Amino acid sequence: MPHARGERAVLAGRAGRISRGAPEGEVLTELRLLAETAGAVVAGEVVQRRSPIRASTFLSKGKMDEVRELALEQEATLLLLDDDLSPGQARNLEDDLKIKVVDRSGLILDIFARRARTREARLQVELAQLEYLLPRLTRLWTHLSRLGGGIGTRGPGETQLEVDRRRIRERIAKLKRELEGVVRERRVQRKGRRDCHKVSLVGYTNAGKSTLFNALTRAHVYVEDQLFATLDPTTRAFAADDGARALVTDTVGFIRKLPPHLVASFRATLEEVAEADLLLHVVDAAEPDPEAHIQAVETVLESIGALERPRFLVFNKIDALPDEDTMLGLRARYPGASFVSAVERTGLRDLRRDVLLLLRGEAGRTAMTARAASIRRAAEEAEFEE
Repeated sequence: MPHARGERAVLAGRAGRISRGAPEGEVLTELRLLAETAGAVVAGEVVQRRSPIRASTFLSKGKMDEVRELALEQEATLLLLDDDLSPGQARNLEDDLKIKVVDRSGLILDIFARRARTREARLQVELAQLEYLLPRLTRLWTHLSRLGGGIGTRGPGETQLEVDRRRIRERIAKLKRELEGVVRERRVQRKGRRDCHKVSLVGYTNAGKSTLFNALTRAHVYVEDQLFATLDPTTRAFAADDGARALVTDTVGFIRKLPPHLVASFRATLEEVAEADLLLHVVDAAEPDPEAHIQAVETVLESIGALERPRFLVFNKIDALPDEDTMLGLRARYPGASFVSAVERTGLRDLRRDVLLLLRGEAGRTAMTARAASIRRAAEEAEFEE
């Protein structure tokens, strides 16, 4: 599953419902970013627009021919798929194309493994990798025969493959026990914070959560303009202008089609989200399709039981918007949201006020609803004047 840094890769995927009408170069934009984050050199891209999924190889025969020619021409040794493959599909693709094949979940897990720094993150990522690997173990073996053929050549009673499966299951059980200890430690920590309001930053990967976290709390957590720069939750005090305080937690970024094994293994981390008093859902304001990112995040929130937590949309990176009309359009579409630039530190005072209004309950929400209605009217009037 992991691959060498600098490996040349061909990207392939299907044009989905959202991307079907997009230009060829935009369909695999996110996969390209994932590949580059993992250290691969993108040598070419193949998009399947109309052909149905082929049960044996996922890609149609024509697209496989295209991948084969492109890999040969570009000296690529790796095929990255924008969807998840069954073990059989991956094996058939590798047998036919004669290059390594990694699907979307495998690629994301590889990135998480590169990013894991703390013991907790490494435990969680290793568990996710092993859960992903176990049903795919067969295709990693090129010698599946037993120690020999016929009577008397069976060996000690297990194939090497069966031994490896057993060892992986034992390791999975050990990791789960260790992570249960992490879960208990985190719960004890949260009990000590019962008297404080708890706020969690959630959002699509690379939406600027850590930069916003630093700006709100004057912390100095690691920030990088790459996918999944943050894997470990960090909690700091958040002070408003009137002296009120809350605790804010920065969390791992979400992404479309996040591997379920990864969500399950990061339970200790994501419990911070599920038990927060308020979720600040940070969105990249300059993203061409913010609604798709919002829906992807809400899908993950639902899977961890956090969709019912109070949520507040925060559009970050407004400094990257092309013009004022784009801002007006976002304000009209999301009238209750906050608009900030964590880098330029604009809009942060209003955001702090909004957070405290929400944490104070119904009166705060009523005040924010009235302000949102006023913003909507202003945006509609501006649009009418044009």
